[in-house]
Amino acid sequence: MSSTADLSAQLDRFRDDFSKLRGEIGKVIVGQDEIVRGTLLSLLAGGHVLLEGVPGLGKTLLVRTLADALDLTFSRIQFTPDLMPADVIGTNVFLEDEHGRKHFEFQPGPVFANIVLADEINRATPKTQSALLEAMQEHTVTIAGHTHHLPEPFFVLATQNPLEMEGTYPLPEAQLDRFFCKLLVKFPALAELESILDRTTSIDIPHATPVLDGSRICQMQHLARQIPIAEDIRRDAVRLVLGTHPEDSHATEMTKRFIRYGSSPRGAQAIILASKILAIIDHRYHVAREDLRSVALAVLRHRLILNFEGQAEGVSTDAVLQDVLAKILTS
Repeated sequence: MSSTADLSAQLDRFRDDFSKLRGEIGKVIVGQDEIVRGTLLSLLAGGHVLLEGVPGLGKTLLVRTLADALDLTFSRIQFTPDLMPADVIGTNVFLEDEHGRKHFEFQPGPVFANIVLADEINRATPKTQSALLEAMQEHTVTIAGHTHHLPEPFFVLATQNPLEMEGTYPLPEAQLDRFFCKLLVKFPALAELESILDRTTSIDIPHATPVLDGSRICQMQHLARQIPIAEDIRRDAVRLVLGTHPEDSHATEMTKRFIRYGSSPRGAQAIILASKILAIIDHRYHVAREDLRSVALAVLRHRLILNFEGQAEGVSTDAVLQDVLAKILTS
């Protein structure tokens, strides 16, 4: 157990490193503060991110900039309908050495990197999408009975376009649940758009440089889990998740009317982990209710499944979650 002074010093360094990383990303990415914050929270919680937004809003640029700001390996997978699982995770290749001996050798796929950009993930077939299930949860890949470990830290950022649905395959619930959070990338405001034009239409285009390495990210991930959470705050997180289940006593009227299935236990884990990191950034040694409120939408919105009535009336899961938050965190 670390001493109080030692832990305080570690938390100060955590905040400094978080600020350096966020500042480095800010050299390239204009605005999108909530998106950048959510991405970094997911990285430091050991989770993955699903970025949803129309083309041209900088989703891919954000991932590339994050990779530039970290001394980590990076790979990009462009998901298309003809992409096969072996194109993602790799395969055993039949080879012949200089002595004429034949053997199988594993050729790793692009998923074997610290940061993996799964671009337009919903354009690949479910068969190929499922190739990421084991990688995202266990950080391993199993081929022909042999398990191969992925490098640590391992961070998947997937993008999808919510408008163009032709030729796409919606992610199954099991895949969605493996994403720590789903972030909705919005169109920039006037001032932000002007800054984007200034940065991207001049001679000097800014670039991020590495400020942290993999071992430091792993240390920060471990440190974040040491932040304590009071029993009543933890119970509030549990009640928030139970409030998304229509059959539970904590469910609101909107939940009962519009939700078919609520969040999995991963939702509660994500709320608490993200809240612990927020507490560190805010110079606190404990989790507050406001932390739960701040992260709830991002970590739960993709874990709720609307019923037929909810889909027919165009209800968003965010609206249901806002209703749950109003009931649980004010009662």
